Amino acid sequence: MSINIDIIDKQIISILKKNSRESASSIAEKINLSIPATSDRIKKMQDSDIILGYTAIVNYKKIGNNVSAMITIISESSSDYGQIIHFSNETDEIIECYATTGRGSHIFFIETADTESLEKLLRKIQSWPNVIRTETQIILSKNKSLMSSFKNKEQ
Repeated sequence: MSINIDIIDKQIISILKKNSRESASSIAEKINLSIPATSDRIKKMQDSDIILGYTAIVNYKKIGNNVSAMITIISESSSDYGQIIHFSNETDEIIECYATTGRGSHIFFIETADTESLEKLLRKIQSWPNVIRTETQIILSKNKSLMSSFKNKEQ
């Protein structure tokens, strides 16, 4: 099922992106719409896969992961494309995996405890089939993310 979204739906999405636990009554008040109409709009967006789900935003530093990085995978060919995705799904430190154009075939967003565990993760990734090398960018600070949007709301 596909639906057209309007400015009100976009407002609902914006609110839910900042806090997916926002109640329908609170959203309704913010957008000046009735609670049943707001709930119906949310349900329609869920049923049409515009809203795919709700998730917890984890503060990785609080659970001991102090190193965030982006890892670009440089592969020999695309013959093991599916395996790279499979391996990334099986690796806890890889939080997100993107297939890309350009120099690399994939970019991973990772969270790990320290540089020692990052080095172990890199050795593991570099042992995967057709991975020639990796390029790693350690993240110094996050200036915009789902977490920062949530934190700004709380402050």
